[in-house]
Amino acid sequence: MTNEQGVCWIDGQLLKPAEARISVFDHGLLYGDGIFEGIRFYNGQPFMLAEHLIRLNDSARALAITIPYSDAQLGEAIKQVISTANSRDGYLRLVITRGVGSLGIDPASCQHPSTIIIASPLAMVSAQTRRQGLKLIIAGIRRMAVDVLDARIKSLNYLNNILARMQANTAGADEAVLLNAAGYIAEGSADNIFIVKNDCLYTPPVSEGALAGVTRHIVMQLAAASGITVKEERLAPYDLYTADECFLTGTGAELLPVREIDGRTMQACPGAMFNLLEQAFQQFIKDETISA
Repeated sequence: MTNEQGVCWIDGQLLKPAEARISVFDHGLLYGDGIFEGIRFYNGQPFMLAEHLIRLNDSARALAITIPYSDAQLGEAIKQVISTANSRDGYLRLVITRGVGSLGIDPASCQHPSTIIIASPLAMVSAQTRRQGLKLIIAGIRRMAVDVLDARIKSLNYLNNILARMQANTAGADEAVLLNAAGYIAEGSADNIFIVKNDCLYTPPVSEGALAGVTRHIVMQLAAASGITVKEERLAPYDLYTADECFLTGTGAELLPVREIDGRTMQACPGAMFNLLEQAFQQFIKDETISA
């Protein structure tokens, strides 16, 4: 499925990508005023759809956006898009914008939110990079504090993340890790982060500026079911530098091993715990989608 073969659904209408249009007065375009979810589909079935819709609704409530469709209606629209897409596996972007309004920032001028669903391929990294492991840097860009913009809101404004990824690009790295204002690890620019130390699995709590990732939650559950001790704790750069293993998780990323952080090489990449969890995650996908 190429971008040209992708599918778009806008406010109830299926469209080819070349035909898809939004107004230049939409506040999602003008100000990043809106929310989104990235959703994988496997074997023709949306993966963890209920969990994504819960987070979408939470983001909408936080920004006081009224989603024009019920969860059931969104589910049917998503299934329609998947059935039209030229692939059994792929990636969906579900977007709710504030809608068309005036050129001022006042959201009161926006009366009708827009709903967009896009099916298109997504490859976070090349197959070779996935095999070899990622090279990370710790970005100089800090994660915004919760009293500025809570990271649990999956908003359309990703400038904080984009600036961090630009630093990674300049440094020749695959991904950037953001610290919060206190200097603790928050997350990657587009993924959650885990480390392994002394056979325990660690990840920053969402209170440190991490998105409450759906894949993050699955990995924590799979680890616990495998008898692995899982801890949500504050992590400093030192903890990443001295970890036995490190890996990233996300809907787009799935699970990605890390080989290097700021020039420090991980002891194992991919490590034994990563391999165990990656295998469990792939089995979880099959169980959730093939039986659906």
